[in-house]
Amino acid sequence: MGAPTEQNWPEPSDRVKELIRRAAEFASNAPDEWVTALQDATLTGIILSPIAADPTLAELVRNSDTAVMLHWAAHNLAHPGRRVPPNIDSADALAVARDLVRRGLDLHGIDTYRKGLNTAWALWMNVCFELTDDPAELRELLSVTWASMSAYVDDTIDAITIRMAGEREQLTTGTNADRLAAVTLILEGAPITRSRAEQQLGYRLTGPHTAAVIWTTGTVGDLDAAAHALARHAGVTRPLTVVASASALWLWLPGTVVTNSGDLARELSDHPEVRVAIGRPGDDLEGFRRSHLDAGTAQRVMTRLRTRRRVAGYDDIALISLVTSDTGKADEFVRDTLGDLLTADRETRETVAAYVDEQFNTSRTAERLYTHRNTVIRRLTRADELLPRPLTDNPTGVAVALDVLRWLGPDGPA
Repeated sequence: MGAPTEQNWPEPSDRVKELIRRAAEFASNAPDEWVTALQDATLTGIILSPIAADPTLAELVRNSDTAVMLHWAAHNLAHPGRRVPPNIDSADALAVARDLVRRGLDLHGIDTYRKGLNTAWALWMNVCFELTDDPAELRELLSVTWASMSAYVDDTIDAITIRMAGEREQLTTGTNADRLAAVTLILEGAPITRSRAEQQLGYRLTGPHTAAVIWTTGTVGDLDAAAHALARHAGVTRPLTVVASASALWLWLPGTVVTNSGDLARELSDHPEVRVAIGRPGDDLEGFRRSHLDAGTAQRVMTRLRTRRRVAGYDDIALISLVTSDTGKADEFVRDTLGDLLTADRETRETVAAYVDEQFNTSRTAERLYTHRNTVIRRLTRADELLPRPLTDNPTGVAVALDVLRWLGPDGPA
């Protein structure tokens, strides 16, 4: 037998209704550790690793799953113990359904709701046990809310499945679907002939390529504008563009493209929510694949560090990726290496970084910073007073620590 319908749903006692309201009030304003636990559990396990590996898709799924459970709590605050209708008409829910289908991960995505249910129920029980120690009340409280929560997740999964079927119908035909299918085969190293891939992509796979990943937390229109800006910046008229998700584009630019991150970021100033990660150039099919993987690595590092930088090439971030793979250790390294220089004025830190880049030449450093050589010397003297060890004793460590600090943004290590 299935779950009761709305018409014959059991009515909890007045006392249990009050307990549900109190628990739902707490859950509707869940502490940060609840949200973290729910989001961490959402994408655990091998089955969900393809979603977890994509930063934009993973964040979208985590936020959507969290919103699903918060909707259940809010409904129980107003209607304690009742069957909760699925809430899948939000922009996030639609974007999740669309993106999972586009990536061929729709069956994997359903499992995220089961993961969320398990964790949410464990957290919910902790609250219930704090509200009453009466065995009869507790038994009814847990029975009613488990029926409500589990039915709600089942109904949500059914509704999402129907939505995905509609998205699949729309997205399995058309040029972007063909391009995404061909690109996926290439990236996975599957046996696809060059001629077939070129026919589906409308793009020559011989010669050099430079890949980029463009994503946004803003409007989708920003993605196209950023793609045009990148192509214009690189002097390319016909890049290969693939819609990877509702919030991300994959690009390949024919040729060996060398971009200036600062110049490109300024071109994108009208689209502040857009981020661009660029891979190293590579030749032919293997270069096509490797350049994209490089861009994906840069994207993951930018997302993990929550950097304010908007454009990064793989070469910009390769060392940072290694140093910050353990963010706790990275913070400790920065603090131990920089000492009081960590909290010094920005001009002093920038002078030290430029001085190392210019191979310890004060005149070139002054030219680079558009300042007087004596000013550079004074700042370097001040830096030596602040550093745990003189700059000449540890120039590489200081340079790396300052670079990490720049990627972490103005707030620096936690």
